[in-house]
Amino acid sequence: MKFPNLFKEGQIGSMRIRNRIIMPPMGTNLANENGAVTPAMIHYYRARAKGGVGLIITEINCVDTPQGNAIANELSIADDSYIAGHNELVEAVQEHGAKIITQLHHAGRQTTLGNTFGLQPVAPSAIPDPYLQVKPRELTLGEIENIIEMFIKAASRAQNAGYDGVELHGAHGYLIGQFMSPFSNRRNDLYGGDLTGRMRFPLEILRGIKRELGSDFPVVFRMSADEFVDGGVHLDEAKLMARMLQDAGADALNVSSGVYASMPTILETMGYPEGWRVYLANSIKNEVDIPVIAVGVIRSPEVAEGIISDNRADFVALGRTLIADPEWPVKALEGRTEDIRKCITCNISCIGERVFRNLHIRCTVNPVAGREMEYPYITTTLSPMHFAVVGGGPAGMEAARVLATAGHRVSLLERQPELGGQVLLACVPPGKDKIRWSIDYLKTQMQKLGVEIHLNTEANADMLQGMNVDAVLVATGAAPVIPNIPGVHNPTVTTAWDLLAGRYEVGNRVVVVGGGNVGCETALYLKQRGRDVTIVEMTEELAVDEEPISRQVLLEELRKNGVCAITGHNVREIKPDGVVAVDREWREQWLPCTHVVLSVGSEPLNRLAEELKQRGMRVFIIGDAKQPLRLNNAISDGFLTAHRIIQAETLDQPYHPLPVQQTYLEREQLLQ
Repeated sequence: MKFPNLFKEGQIGSMRIRNRIIMPPMGTNLANENGAVTPAMIHYYRARAKGGVGLIITEINCVDTPQGNAIANELSIADDSYIAGHNELVEAVQEHGAKIITQLHHAGRQTTLGNTFGLQPVAPSAIPDPYLQVKPRELTLGEIENIIEMFIKAASRAQNAGYDGVELHGAHGYLIGQFMSPFSNRRNDLYGGDLTGRMRFPLEILRGIKRELGSDFPVVFRMSADEFVDGGVHLDEAKLMARMLQDAGADALNVSSGVYASMPTILETMGYPEGWRVYLANSIKNEVDIPVIAVGVIRSPEVAEGIISDNRADFVALGRTLIADPEWPVKALEGRTEDIRKCITCNISCIGERVFRNLHIRCTVNPVAGREMEYPYITTTLSPMHFAVVGGGPAGMEAARVLATAGHRVSLLERQPELGGQVLLACVPPGKDKIRWSIDYLKTQMQKLGVEIHLNTEANADMLQGMNVDAVLVATGAAPVIPNIPGVHNPTVTTAWDLLAGRYEVGNRVVVVGGGNVGCETALYLKQRGRDVTIVEMTEELAVDEEPISRQVLLEELRKNGVCAITGHNVREIKPDGVVAVDREWREQWLPCTHVVLSVGSEPLNRLAEELKQRGMRVFIIGDAKQPLRLNNAISDGFLTAHRIIQAETLDQPYHPLPVQQTYLEREQLLQ
């Protein structure tokens, strides 16, 4: 076995777990508007159980709905009416050999009035969270006692529903963590002040659950070992907390970090290295005798195996990793690491622009995430056809993957010498290298599925008509917009695309026209290569098209690196030695420079599609060739288009699940 330590049996309290891989809690918004379990949620978790994970910890499960909600459709266990739905979820997971516990949660001050249905948030102290700026109401002693009882009763309901245990969410600045931290707890009564006072609330909950449910019902405690804010919990104090939690009966510690005010340390962006948070788990492990769970950008089995084999933690938690590929565990078990669809840490479809915006969870690289009930598998065709895909970017490759998986013959034509499309450019700026993983996976699948690859091939209508294909998928991408500015065709002017592709060199002083995500990343790329860079942006804000957490990090990097930005200005003219910019009052500003880099958007390239349609060929336009958006849109469009083609061709034929849908246990038996 390639990863023997990762697949050793583990134990938390009385609960035996088939391996050392844990799916940690992640909000999905897949519950209904009242917080009940839904079929979509059951299918989502079932897919991860089938994929071989050892233990699933459900997303945040509110003990006080709606007062304690952190997201719009938060799962709830606030009264007995929820128990039956939870039991359906539990049985769906356990039937595939995984254990499941639920995370008991109360948002405290880290929420909005929309999430709490208009109720004012509550907290240890009436101090607004710096990230959300919603003022909470300070809890009375009687209310604190009531919430403690809510947690205990919720744990009892979880036991009744069949869960293998519970986790208390004391991390990330939610209510339990708010009591623990001097950053949010300024009380001077028995629930505040020194460490003993601040720990009273979590310890009374923990002891109460153990007293009511017995020692054989495991309780995991999730904690932020460093909140990464001034005046918050730091590692030295977290070590003391860990020992207190162990003494109070915690069966394991799930060691995380951060609060909303330090959001990138909870939901990292691409620039964070794999496993960067493991040192926190290792430090806590050295203080306690109970199992410790490590988390934080663990993407590859090699990194996960190293954490366990080096005894830095007892379990590894794979969060967004398992959203991206539910079968990560079984692929690692079988040694098929090249088939793992790695999370690229973009935060777009899972959190930043989905769950945080009250939408159901999705995934940039895995179009099925959150839609497992709609797309349980790819059906095998009984009538193989021949498809041509023009364009080897992410949309084209994903469509080719789906069609080839269904048993169709696929010819992929790409005019460049390498597959990848715009992703090859997107991974060039600082901290963006993980985005290449998205096309590495697809390239591997092209080879394994026998897709016919034709590189350095400029497809045209005559060629495609001569190939005698049943349909053509046009995934020819987009081209950068060239604005109508005097001087835009000067030899000192280029596009961000040509610059990042290495087709153009610039001098020491550069003006980047356009302060969207691409323009800002290009400016940072140039600045870190010693250029003096100024961004000119027509709106008042930079990188407004970036995902919120990544935008926060990007803007800070621009500031730290000294990139100059002029907002609220348009470029009126480009001259050989500089740029004339004007504000809304038409006041001019002269910006001397040696070169100008354009980054003002892109437009679709789909002329080929019209030619093919005129010849009567069946044509589908996908990805940026349809509408230039983002990587998640391109991959999703490629998947959905190919899937619709398959459904249309096999609508009256029986479904034949592919071997990839075998359960974890069936695969283990095959390996023996």
